[in-house]
Amino acid sequence: MSAIAGIYHLQQHNLDPELGPDLMKQLNRYPADDARGWQSKSVFLGCRSQWITPQSINEQMPYYDSERKLAITADAIIDNRSELLNTLRVPVPDRESIPDSLLILLAYEKWGEQAPVYLVGDFAFMIWDERQHKLFGARDFSGNRTLYFHRSRSSFTFCTVIHPLLSLAGAGNELSEQWVSEFLAIPNRVDATDCFSTVYRSIEQLPPSHSITITGGNITFSRYFTLQAPPELRLSSNGEYEEAFREVFGRAVKDRLRTHLAAGANLSGGLDSGSVVSFAAEELRHRGRPLYTFSSYPVDGFAGFNLGKRVADERPYIQETIDYVGNIQPSLLNFPERSPYSEIDEWLDIMEMPYKFIENSYWLKGIYEQAQQKDIGVLLSGQRGNWSISWGPALDYQAKLIREFRWLTFYRENKGYTQSMEANRRKVLQIVGKKAFPALGRLLPRQQETVPELIDPGFAKRTEVHERLREFNGPVGASSPTVYDIRRKHFEQPHIWNVNGTVATKLSLKYRIWDRDPTNDLRVIRFCLSVPEEQYVQNGVDRSLIRRAMAGRLPDNVRLNRKRRGVQGADGIHRMIPQWGAFLSELREMTQDARAAAYLNSAGLAGCLDRLGSEPAPSLIFNADFRLLTRGLVFYRFLKRLS
Repeated sequence: MSAIAGIYHLQQHNLDPELGPDLMKQLNRYPADDARGWQSKSVFLGCRSQWITPQSINEQMPYYDSERKLAITADAIIDNRSELLNTLRVPVPDRESIPDSLLILLAYEKWGEQAPVYLVGDFAFMIWDERQHKLFGARDFSGNRTLYFHRSRSSFTFCTVIHPLLSLAGAGNELSEQWVSEFLAIPNRVDATDCFSTVYRSIEQLPPSHSITITGGNITFSRYFTLQAPPELRLSSNGEYEEAFREVFGRAVKDRLRTHLAAGANLSGGLDSGSVVSFAAEELRHRGRPLYTFSSYPVDGFAGFNLGKRVADERPYIQETIDYVGNIQPSLLNFPERSPYSEIDEWLDIMEMPYKFIENSYWLKGIYEQAQQKDIGVLLSGQRGNWSISWGPALDYQAKLIREFRWLTFYRENKGYTQSMEANRRKVLQIVGKKAFPALGRLLPRQQETVPELIDPGFAKRTEVHERLREFNGPVGASSPTVYDIRRKHFEQPHIWNVNGTVATKLSLKYRIWDRDPTNDLRVIRFCLSVPEEQYVQNGVDRSLIRRAMAGRLPDNVRLNRKRRGVQGADGIHRMIPQWGAFLSELREMTQDARAAAYLNSAGLAGCLDRLGSEPAPSLIFNADFRLLTRGLVFYRFLKRLS
């Protein structure tokens, strides 16, 4: 709920009393309810607090416990409060008011450096242990809150955001070639595989699921948690699994509604956000408060284009959910004055680094601005739902059954799928066969890929980025990874979700609104990983568990919808029409700029620009050339800022 900062003199000499306040002044751009600093001989801790939970109101942060000789500064909302209150034996009269930071401090007193293992929630914190002359900190398991640092020979300085650290002596804004090369070489939304690195050479970050200990001038890191599949949960009936899901997920939603401000939620026309909203609206009804929802739809005049089974305008499904669930104050928004191109500079200000989600940038920021006007404290989302609560890929499950020689189950699932989806069985078998035996697909002739890489080939070779990525991803085996392998790595590897936490943290600081995702709750994920696969796909129906569990909680047109899925940002090109000439002009400038050529594949991007043409066809928003050009443009804008 805060921007935290601090300085530790590694030789434990006296700190200059001006250093801490100077560091805190850099955070004045963010709205706050309070700003404080605490200093001992060799340590300064600071916090610019945003009071989001009832327990944070008038909280003294940083906090020094003179009895325990411990000081803490924390950016945290802890969700498993009830368990911690019991385990830590907090007196009953204090349980409603005790702030989360003090719970973290008590957890550290009990478990020491293992304390983060027992915390569920979104957090980054630093604790000064005066008795042991030790600075200890940690970041939550999926990196929902950021924590950056700069280290020199004499000091260790940390902060929630990057820019205050760049002003330190000896820091500077020289780019990290390792981070930049990975950002440009990785084709998906991941920025880098090395979660210690940032875009700046002098600035590092604490990775998700990691803790840091600084004592005697030594800095050590430890991965305190690796999420692995728990033992399989065996219950006696579908109904018991559904009830168990509702109990775990409902609790996660309830815990994330803890705010003294208004509560909001993102709402699309799908299962994940709809399920979050359903539980949240019900809980708030008991409290006599409404749930505010925020939904994006295409700009007026957007005629659309062939999206196959995707729909750009989800308002019919959204409205059904609103009407069915009740207790909702909706906002349906289309931000007609915004486009992916118009928001680049503001997003670079927010992120402090390049980003890859340009297609969705305008409505994402627009929703936060609207939520801020309604005094929203927490904004619920369902971003991780595809990998947790709504898991269940029907065709991949059939492929898995084939690989496991479970022929009878495969026959039943395949028949159920083709009948319920009214699909051509031969085509379905072809798709399933390719998924079951992907190695065979590599033997077939492939059409030559025409889209180049974003990274300059010379830069890629010099930094050996492709070799690093291959080493990180492991040797290429006889078969390609299945969706089950991808899901396992999704939860095991902290870099995959790191960018989501970066976006959430920096939006929260700017708008004083916390993104809270129940589908990313550690208890929910553990439960979902323990559920047998046959609960997730039944009779050919994908995402079966959540569809069954939400019966009576979501309208059937949403709950049972299997043929139409929403897609945000489809109208991005249409929005850019007034700026299309300027957009093309800047792209041409980018492909001819020597500064960009040191990092970007200028020749390849020039080819993309030629293929893009001069007409802003709406379908270009999902075109690979357009995606490459816009990601290059974001990086180019960032690069020009450093000049």
